[in-house]
Amino acid sequence: MAELVFWCAAVLLVHTYFLYPVVLFALDGLAQVLHNVRYMRSGQSQRLGEQPSELPRVSLVVAAYNEASCIEEKLRNSLALDYPAERFEVLIGSDGSTDGTDELVQRCTDARVRLSAAPRGGKTSVLNRCIPMAKGDIVLLSDANTMIEPEAVKRLVRHFENPEVGAVCGQLRLYNPTKAEYEESTYWTYESLIKFYEGKRGAVVGANGGLYAIRRSLFNALPASTIVDDFVIPLRILEKGYKVVYEPEAVAHEETTEDYGKEFGRRARIAAGNFQSLRIVPGLLSPLSGFPAFAFWSHKLLRWCAPALMALAFVANLFLLNSTFYRLALAGQVLFYALAYLGKRGALKGTARRVASVAYYFVTMNLAIVVGFWRFLRNTQRAAWDRTARASS
Repeated sequence: MAELVFWCAAVLLVHTYFLYPVVLFALDGLAQVLHNVRYMRSGQSQRLGEQPSELPRVSLVVAAYNEASCIEEKLRNSLALDYPAERFEVLIGSDGSTDGTDELVQRCTDARVRLSAAPRGGKTSVLNRCIPMAKGDIVLLSDANTMIEPEAVKRLVRHFENPEVGAVCGQLRLYNPTKAEYEESTYWTYESLIKFYEGKRGAVVGANGGLYAIRRSLFNALPASTIVDDFVIPLRILEKGYKVVYEPEAVAHEETTEDYGKEFGRRARIAAGNFQSLRIVPGLLSPLSGFPAFAFWSHKLLRWCAPALMALAFVANLFLLNSTFYRLALAGQVLFYALAYLGKRGALKGTARRVASVAYYFVTMNLAIVVGFWRFLRNTQRAAWDRTARASS
């Protein structure tokens, strides 16, 4: 029994972190071969990435809560985007801001900017209020602290020429103003690669709130208790049978926080929202949903089970020490957790320090999942969000 538990846990962990990306890569290679053969037989030329003949109307919706420190920069960045002014608007949804955010938005004299202010109700209430009142056929969602590159909007909207596409995720590049290397950068690069290959299958499982676009007609009001809207909205679109794709050339930039306590709290909040999403989009749990269900199970659900799988593998391994292989397996696990501890202490230098730092990030990320799951079970995670502290510029 211990051996069965160990191997089940180990195989599922290997699948979600290693085999699933390999499967995506293999499927992409096969699709490329079939695509090339089809075009060679038809004699047609391949024309990819063309701009739509007529650009759709786009509404940039930004939920803001006490963002006085960055809202003016966000407005300047938004109004400088390379998109026809007559087909673009910026809608700032203020969620009961008390720091002067509303006044700063009102100072902007550009007719493309609109303010929708209401008492504090959480980001979900802002989106439920602002997306239906948006004038654009395409709604671009972004955060107040996310700065978008000029060409990003055009690169996102060109995908909507395909009527099967319901949402497009951009590439969010994180940066740290004080550290060239930080733990999240490695994991973020890995996640972005998975999104890239999922996008080729039309099944990106969740977006990042910093930059993604949806068809306004596909938006349905979110339950008031929704915690992670940028995860649920694309999943609902997938559940409806539309494609969710990834556009790596649509780039936005966002600063990370130095406060590890707040970062842990943010991840625990996201984890609670992830578990909550199982009630909101149950259709993606069914194998009948095809590849989107496979992606959801492989990329998300098994990740959320990773803390339990890691614990099961470790405990089961303790009952299997009569074999050299299992003794080495246990030693490897102990070494990994020791590295995580050293990563927390910052006791190593050079390459060893970077490896230990990544191990520490991985362990704390999974601990945050445990905390988030506990909050989900107790229903103690608030839907309203608090702004993340950022380094002063």
